[in-house]
Amino acid sequence: MDKFIVMHRGALRSKYRTEGLARIEAALKQLVAADKRRGVDTQLLPIDMTGPMKAIGAAPVQGPPDARSLKKAVDALVQARTPHYVVLLGGPDVLPMVPLRNAAHGGDLGDGDPVVPSDLPYACETAYSTDPNRFLGPTRVVGRIPDLPGAQRPDLLLQLIRSAARHKALPREDYLESFGLSAEVWQASTRLSLINTFGHADALHLSPPEGPAWTKAELAPRMHFINCHGQKDMPEYYGQQGEAYPVSHRSSLIRDRITAGTVIAAECCYGAQLFDPALAEGQWPIALRYLGDGATAFLGSTTIAYGPSEGNGSADLLCQYFLQRVLAGASTGRALLEARQKFAGERTHLDPMDLKTLGQFYLLGDPSLQPVSFVSHALTRTRAFRKAFATVQDRGVRGLRREKLERDGRYLARALPSLKSSDQPPSAAVRSAIEPMLKESGLSPATCSRISYDVAGTPGQRRVHVYKGWNAARLLALVATEQDGLLLHVRRMHAR
Repeated sequence: MDKFIVMHRGALRSKYRTEGLARIEAALKQLVAADKRRGVDTQLLPIDMTGPMKAIGAAPVQGPPDARSLKKAVDALVQARTPHYVVLLGGPDVLPMVPLRNAAHGGDLGDGDPVVPSDLPYACETAYSTDPNRFLGPTRVVGRIPDLPGAQRPDLLLQLIRSAARHKALPREDYLESFGLSAEVWQASTRLSLINTFGHADALHLSPPEGPAWTKAELAPRMHFINCHGQKDMPEYYGQQGEAYPVSHRSSLIRDRITAGTVIAAECCYGAQLFDPALAEGQWPIALRYLGDGATAFLGSTTIAYGPSEGNGSADLLCQYFLQRVLAGASTGRALLEARQKFAGERTHLDPMDLKTLGQFYLLGDPSLQPVSFVSHALTRTRAFRKAFATVQDRGVRGLRREKLERDGRYLARALPSLKSSDQPPSAAVRSAIEPMLKESGLSPATCSRISYDVAGTPGQRRVHVYKGWNAARLLALVATEQDGLLLHVRRMHAR
């Protein structure tokens, strides 16, 4: 079976009653039929039913599911059936995320996120844990078709299922135009991300002075790259110029203005957090408004995200890697898996900010959907080729890709060192170098918080020290890598 849709009928029935569950299952049948026409064999896995779970050698998940039981069910499914795609049906109030410990938290002056709600563990072979060091080597294509938190009717979920059934890949040319949006103070970083992804930054909009009342023409491109501020339980993103933080993007103002098939990567803090609209005067989370208006995929963060004001790092990189793979013809789920592997694989170790980045970004939308049609070789259009592959040829090729991605993920899981909390303070040489940098960043060394980690399994004695503090209303962090008592590397990160 190519694709499994993981669902909990009891949780859906509890939220939407029996009538709502029946409508959801009817829509899923349409998606299964549409997938078959696309050459993808899809099956539903209700993890609270004995028969389907017995078939994969697992016990049903009775009662409301928790992250541990869901992780165990997904692991059993993958081990028994090795699907190419795993779809989680419903938001975190239906199928929970794993609460990973936040290595960048750091106590009273931390970033406010003691845990990072994450779908990353479902994409990894390691058994359930809340330790982010256990999930450095993802091997699976996983995405989530969400519903609306607090809703009593499954209207949005039905809409997203039906939209996935109608989806068709488009030529690459239809995705070469972009809508780029950046806080004014981060324009250098965002411009670089756009150039790295699209070859130019001609479509970059800055806040201020622009936004949030974007026209339909401005939002028409099918690629959106957003590097702005975000806040918890808020239906808005924010720009920045000096100490001014105007609204740059608002959920209610993008309704009916999104082109079908749009793919979004948002670096913003809480950029893809799903909250009950009752917490925001009835306004939807931006991610759900995008999807509800016809977007195919939304990549964003559940918590505070980080990146530099100039150059690229952390959230910048993961978002652009994702869009680059979509442009290359990958399904949205494979694009995220490849982006995660590239992000982790380019590093000798993941510091606390990168560890958080890897865990906090997740995919909203059916991961099997392919926005950009793949450009095949001329041979595939010949009669002989079509005769040889009378059945769908992509299934075999897809299997080869998954084989490689599994191998690459397992290598990362073995090779990357982990972080272990350390009580050892920075060396005198590191302190003398860092303190002037803190002052130049507008931070007081006396009031900054610091957390330190040993990087296990590296040559010599390597430690990572994270200094955090507030400059005006925004959180800054300096991440220093110490090698055998000397300052090896340092970077400054801004909370998005």
